[in-house]
Amino acid sequence: MSTMQVQHKSLLGLKGLNREEIEAILSRAAYWEQQSEKVQPVLAGRFVANMFFENSTRTRFSFEVAEKRLGAEVLNFSAAASSVQKGESIYDTVKTLESMGIDAGIIRLKPAGVLQELAERIKVPLINAGDGNNEHPTQALLDLYTMRQQFGSLNGLNVVIVGDVKHSRVARSNYWGLTAMGAKVSFCAPDSMRADELNVPYISIDEALKADVVMMLRVQLERHESGMIRSAEEYREQYGLTVERAAKLASHAIIMHPAPVNRDVEIDSDLVEHPQSRIFPQMANGVPIRMAVIERALRG
Repeated sequence: MSTMQVQHKSLLGLKGLNREEIEAILSRAAYWEQQSEKVQPVLAGRFVANMFFENSTRTRFSFEVAEKRLGAEVLNFSAAASSVQKGESIYDTVKTLESMGIDAGIIRLKPAGVLQELAERIKVPLINAGDGNNEHPTQALLDLYTMRQQFGSLNGLNVVIVGDVKHSRVARSNYWGLTAMGAKVSFCAPDSMRADELNVPYISIDEALKADVVMMLRVQLERHESGMIRSAEEYREQYGLTVERAAKLASHAIIMHPAPVNRDVEIDSDLVEHPQSRIFPQMANGVPIRMAVIERALRG
């Protein structure tokens, strides 16, 4: 494959993707969701490496299930048990796996910007499974897919993302994807958790409850030490989706969360499986979305 072909098949982010490209992925995911046979070996004989330089449970398992349902040979790589611990660079590790003959790589990284550099030097398609606070495109795609299941169209949909937007790759990917699809996006966050580089209006938590979709972000409790949040209790009181607040949602509105969930912090435990919650359907939708993205990388 030429460099141009590899870059077209890679998925580094949703920024720059147009409506037609996103629609194509969502439609193909719908195809895979409808298949009664769990395993469809369209990628038999193709090798896919899951290269997670940052810990993950849900995302890694979701990718692995998607790969195996497509019949691919799966290689799982964990940085904690690799030569990276011995000082080998991320590039050298990825280049080594490319040299061994992998056909595509799924990569999760802590530092933002490194994935773009890798994509310019590696000659197989790469799929971003989360890089720093930059993007998490497959999470946003499964979120868009979940919204489309509920509302049919994303055009004109009022979506509010609540929480630590500043450090959230999920918020950024959703912003780019939803905007491309014609949705209206707003943020709700404390001053210390705002992403000022994005041209997005900020609204109050009371205003957020009027949206069609209320997406709660995980409170990164480890940031308490930096003074960003005084306490989990205070955050819940000011920005959490409590049972009392959820009672004000419109009957058609849905609650979303990228998980993992801090129950009784950003969202009350009773709301996680509430009739208006789509948190577990989101997780289910990750598999067909990732099947579509992996197939796109290897079949076009």
